[in-house]
Amino acid sequence: MKHWRIEQMDWDSFDPARVDPDIVQLVKAASVVERNGVDYALYLNNVFFDDPAFREAADNWAIEEVQHGDALGRWAMLADPSWDYPQAFERYRTSYKLELEVDRSIRGSRTGELIARCMVETGTSSFYTALADATEEPLLKAICRQIAADEYRHFKLFYDHMNRYLKREKLGVWQRMRIALGRVTESEDDELASAYHTTNEPAGIPYDHGRCIAAYMARAMRYYQPRHTVRVTGMVLKTIGITPHGWVHELVARGVYHLIRIRQKKFARQAALA
Repeated sequence: MKHWRIEQMDWDSFDPARVDPDIVQLVKAASVVERNGVDYALYLNNVFFDDPAFREAADNWAIEEVQHGDALGRWAMLADPSWDYPQAFERYRTSYKLELEVDRSIRGSRTGELIARCMVETGTSSFYTALADATEEPLLKAICRQIAADEYRHFKLFYDHMNRYLKREKLGVWQRMRIALGRVTESEDDELASAYHTTNEPAGIPYDHGRCIAAYMARAMRYYQPRHTVRVTGMVLKTIGITPHGWVHELVARGVYHLIRIRQKKFARQAALA
């Protein structure tokens, strides 16, 4: 069940004077990634082919993901009337394709797959929270807050199913940490780079992963504040089986924020050179 609907948003509140062009580029890229949730649901249905409860949950999750994409795409077309969201999505679908014909997780186990999904929802929940805090445009702020709340619920959904599978697959903390960190590093793969390319660059420009991921990450990482990394690290620690409280959580959160700042500056230099 959707917890909100696009038509419930106050679209008349859009204020073009408060639009940040860099945020527009991020929203365009995010819209097509979110809209592609149907393909991820197909992949998850194939991996969990004999688990009807999870398959139903994955299908409902995909419905909300598609709504996220459509809401962001509609906002981006207000911010940039020359941009065509449906056309950009079709271009993205041609550029980036998931391997759907599978019967097992690429993570090695179903628990591993659910850990990876928890990491994705951790990243998206924090990303939309950071965007909501950063933007001064009231409509986008409201949309991002709704999406961030959805993504946190999605984290809890995958986390609960992960614990169900842990009872039979029994992955230890180090195994869970390896899968979680591996999925985090995949944020710099072709999914986001291709999304940036197909939504922000003219069709005649050849795709270059390095240029596109630098352009995306230099913008996205700029908006993270210490409070956002506290939440991120708490969700990550919880997923891998470590209680997210106390000095360990605080130390890890500080380290993550410092790493984000370093990476953002690196990507900004790469983007400037490109």
